[in-house]
Amino acid sequence: AQTDNILGYYVNVERIPNSCRNSPNRIFQKDRKVLLNLSLAYYRVNISAYNEAGESPQAMYIVPEFSATDLPGQIHVKHHGSNAIVTWTPQYNPNCFVVDWGTGKEDMYMKIVTTTAGNFTLDNIQPYKLYRIMVHASDVCQCENFIRHEKTFGVTQFYSVEGVPRTGPANVTILNITKHTTFVKWTAISTEDCLGFLQGYRITYTDLSSKNSLAVTLNSSTTSYHLKGLKEKTLYRVQICGFTSAGEGPPTLSQPFSTPKYGTVKALCTCVAQHQS
Repeated sequence: AQTDNILGYYVNVERIPNSCRNSPNRIFQKDRKVLLNLSLAYYRVNISAYNEAGESPQAMYIVPEFSATDLPGQIHVKHHGSNAIVTWTPQYNPNCFVVDWGTGKEDMYMKIVTTTAGNFTLDNIQPYKLYRIMVHASDVCQCENFIRHEKTFGVTQFYSVEGVPRTGPANVTILNITKHTTFVKWTAISTEDCLGFLQGYRITYTDLSSKNSLAVTLNSSTTSYHLKGLKEKTLYRVQICGFTSAGEGPPTLSQPFSTPKYGTVKALCTCVAQHQS
C-alpha cells in the first residue's frame, strides 16, 4: 500500500575503499533503475525510497567483481621480502593513477600515484594471501570522488609467497561403480584454503590387496573424473589432493569400495578430508 505514495529513490554510490572520506555520490531517481558508468573498483550502492513523510531504510548492494580480460594495460609484480613492487606501462599520460590493493572488499587500500613512471611499492604484504591490485587512470588527482573521473587501466592478482593447499577437496563421492570403471566427483578447494594459485588436482587410486597405485593429474577447473581400467571384484581406495607451485596439499580419502563381478553399484562413498597442520 505504501508503494503508491513513493515519490522517488535515493541512490548513494560509494567507492571502496573510500580513503578520501568523501560523502557518497547521491542520485535522485524516479524510476527503479539507474545506469552507472563505473570503473572496476569495488562500489557500495545504498538505495532508499522517499515520500512526503520521509526516507525509508536503505537496501545495500555491493557491485560484484567483473572479469578484466579486455583491459588495455598489463600490471607486473615483483616480490622483495614483505614488499611488492608494482609496475605498469601507461598507454597515455593521465594526470595520475589511482591504485587499489588488498585481499578483498573489506580489506582494500588506495593510493594516488602522480609519477609518470608507472610504479608503486606495497609494503607489509603477507604470505599465503591472495592480493588483488587495480590501477585506474584519472585526470583528477586531488583527494575527491573518483567515480566520475577514473577508468580502469589494469587488474592483476598475486601471492607474495605461495604455499600448498591446507586441505583437500570436499565431498569426494564415488558413483556408478562397475567392474572396470567408476565415476569420481568432488567440490573444489576454496580460494581461502589454496594458499597459492591452484594448478590442478591429483587423483591416486590404490588396489588395497596388491597396494599398486595409479595417479591421474587434472587441471584446476576439473571437479569430476571417470576412472577406467579397474579390476573386477577388487577393493580400491581413491585419494585426491590439490597442488600449487609449492607442491601438493593433504589428500582427501574416499572410503574403500569394491568393484562388482557383474552389474553396477549405485551406492555413494563418503570421504575423509585431511588438513595441513
